[in-house]
Amino acid sequence: MPRRPARATLTPMKIATFNINGIKARINALPDWLDEAQPDVALLQEIKSVDEAFPREIFEDRGYQVETHGQKGFNGVAILSKLPLEDVTRGLPGDDTDEQARWIEATVMGEVPVRVCGLYLPNGNPAPGPKYDYKLSWMKRLETRANQLLSLEEPALMAGDYNVIPSAIDAARPDAWRDDALFRPETREAFRRIVNLGFTEAFRACNQLPEQYSFWDYQAGAFQRNDGIRIDHFLLTPQCADLLTDCQIDAFARAREKPSDHVPVWVDLAA
Repeated sequence: MPRRPARATLTPMKIATFNINGIKARINALPDWLDEAQPDVALLQEIKSVDEAFPREIFEDRGYQVETHGQKGFNGVAILSKLPLEDVTRGLPGDDTDEQARWIEATVMGEVPVRVCGLYLPNGNPAPGPKYDYKLSWMKRLETRANQLLSLEEPALMAGDYNVIPSAIDAARPDAWRDDALFRPETREAFRRIVNLGFTEAFRACNQLPEQYSFWDYQAGAFQRNDGIRIDHFLLTPQCADLLTDCQIDAFARAREKPSDHVPVWVDLAA
């Protein structure tokens, strides 16, 4: 598909995803990274805070509109945006009984509006078992929402902590993950089904190199040994992929003081 001719004249938009593993624990690290990286939009996961306790003033003082979908002590997602947000919705459709705060979406009103969906996909361990069943059923609901986004034929993306290792190249030691819910065949198949609907996986569209990870365990010097996995992803609709100019992982953030076990991943869109 040819690139749109006007692309170079559009103002770039930088959108990041970052599993912060607790806003209280990252109360300094997150603002420091925002000041340095200057994303226009940041999709956060695992804020581990109810909405009213989220320290929104810290981010509003930096020019961000703050929208949260929180939960006490667990999960929780948020959107920080320097551009206006419209049509904010919370919760992944398809199961009215699901009380876990794992999905938030809104339209970012840039020169070209972009629908952004921030997600924290269930871990699923131990597998097999009820938690793994929940993971797979959540991914089926995600597939349904992904189809709906594609049908709009507009720029949209789904980004966040997918808790999915897509392929062996995305793990330093893939054999160690064979029976884990993040790498089981059913998990990777469910992820591929979503991608194959017509999405572009932004990082691999820009970078085919091995040893590119977004998560390192806190234990046993995993980051120092680069014993990581890549589980934080951007999936772009074709109209959004036409705007993609770059996608990078800010691995340096893992070496900072009191880091999350995840690092930010971001895309640049000519939008």
